[in-house]
Amino acid sequence: MSGENTARTEVRIVGAERPDGLELRTLGLAVRGLPELRVTGLPPYLGQGWARVLGLVAQRLAASGRRAPTELELAEDVTVLLAVDKNGVAVLPPLGFRGPVNDWRRDLLVRLFPEASP
Repeated sequence: MSGENTARTEVRIVGAERPDGLELRTLGLAVRGLPELRVTGLPPYLGQGWARVLGLVAQRLAASGRRAPTELELAEDVTVLLAVDKNGVAVLPPLGFRGPVNDWRRDLLVRLFPEASP
């Protein structure tokens, strides 16, 4: 087949349940020379929304050409910290954030995707 030797151009978001919550990660950024992204410890009810967030972070990271660690602006006044860890690049609250991380995750989701609010 003619397309068998072409590199995949898609980035996928995959997830798994872990004892401390959901883990989501990207697959496909590494073939572009970028680090794979991940988020861990998500409450299950944030899983689908955070798959969208990771997709947006991957898109912005690829467009910026920046490497982690860095703060990345996703929208006006919506920033995430990309921090290198042993399993890739973790998506975390921005520097100076105070409070429960799951409150930040829920707030970020609603700010980026207002239709997700109850």
